[in-house]
Amino acid sequence: MKRSTKLLILGGIALVVLTLVIMFRNRIPEKGEVVRGGLSREEQEVLLWIARQTVEQYVQERTMPEMEVDSPALNQTGASFVTLKKDGQLRGCIGHIIARIPLYQCVQEMAVAACSQDRRFPPVMPEELSHLEYEVSVLTPLEEVKDISEIEVGRDGLYIRKGMRSGLLLPQVATEQGWNRNGFLIHTCLKAGLPPDAWKRGAELYRFQAQVFSD
Repeated sequence: MKRSTKLLILGGIALVVLTLVIMFRNRIPEKGEVVRGGLSREEQEVLLWIARQTVEQYVQERTMPEMEVDSPALNQTGASFVTLKKDGQLRGCIGHIIARIPLYQCVQEMAVAACSQDRRFPPVMPEELSHLEYEVSVLTPLEEVKDISEIEVGRDGLYIRKGMRSGLLLPQVATEQGWNRNGFLIHTCLKAGLPPDAWKRGAELYRFQAQVFSD
């Protein structure tokens, strides 16, 4: 038998009810105050919970939990990144920049990718699970940058591509690293494997915003 975890959100308090059933089925109702940026606090908590539950089950069993989410916002197509940190240090980060599937499913898929497919790190091991911290970034659609003065450090993330190379840095990265606009542009180019001034030399440059939240 597999363990089924049902998360009920009641007035901002998350109650976890454990039952034993044949199938793993999660029903997560919507409720809550909407905060600036789009998702309610409870919806943010649900996505973080989904990311954690997915990583823990995948790392231990190599399977993904089956999820059912009632929230209309989480069922809309969405693009997201899932970032894993271990004791404050990056342990994995992968995402989608184009919205193609429901947001909660995107978070679940990116959670699996972050713990097992980030080529910078070995796959997460079971003994690491208790040390992981989770961060979810929900992205707005890409917007082409016509003038770099449009870029605001701390608000915008950057995506650059030229030929077969592309790279992306989330908005919070520039703030965490203390970069100014020019430094942010340079490091985005380098992330793509391009020359540091590629944004001046024909590369396509886009910006986006993100609603970022962590546990």
